[in-house]
Amino acid sequence: MDPDAFERQLDQHRDSVYRQMVRVCGNYDDADDALAEAMLLAFRASGTLRDPENFRAWLAIIGRRACARLRQHPSMKPILELAEIDVTPDRGPSPEQIALMNDTKECIHSVIEALPADLREIYMLREIQQRPGQEVADQLGLTLPAMKSRLHRAREAVRVQMDRAVCV
Repeated sequence: MDPDAFERQLDQHRDSVYRQMVRVCGNYDDADDALAEAMLLAFRASGTLRDPENFRAWLAIIGRRACARLRQHPSMKPILELAEIDVTPDRGPSPEQIALMNDTKECIHSVIEALPADLREIYMLREIQQRPGQEVADQLGLTLPAMKSRLHRAREAVRVQMDRAVCV
């Protein structure tokens, strides 16, 4: 498939595939990452698509697999374990769970601090402070697409560093 045809197909089906990714991944941030990875993988493999009429389904399958890889990735295990900790008023986390939480927080903090300043600022505002994308873009004097692009690079850098980190 030539690049122009690929881009037309992508423009036509991106929104519907993104909505599927939100349902499959469970949140918008993971859906953004899964869709970005799916688009890259689909572009690389676009020569293998036999019928352009099946583009949307093909991209959705690649996206679902990307979402599954995000959840199964070794660097995500401690974070997913943190989300599953049962803390009730009668009983707090076990000492092992507290140690895991502290180690993970320390590791994540060091990875974030190692980011270049521009990526660290966007990551902190969007991921840590959960500020709206347009607000972050306005605060930093960026367009929304430029802010999203930097946020994607920051997330990727965090993932790569978490993969390399000895503390995870």
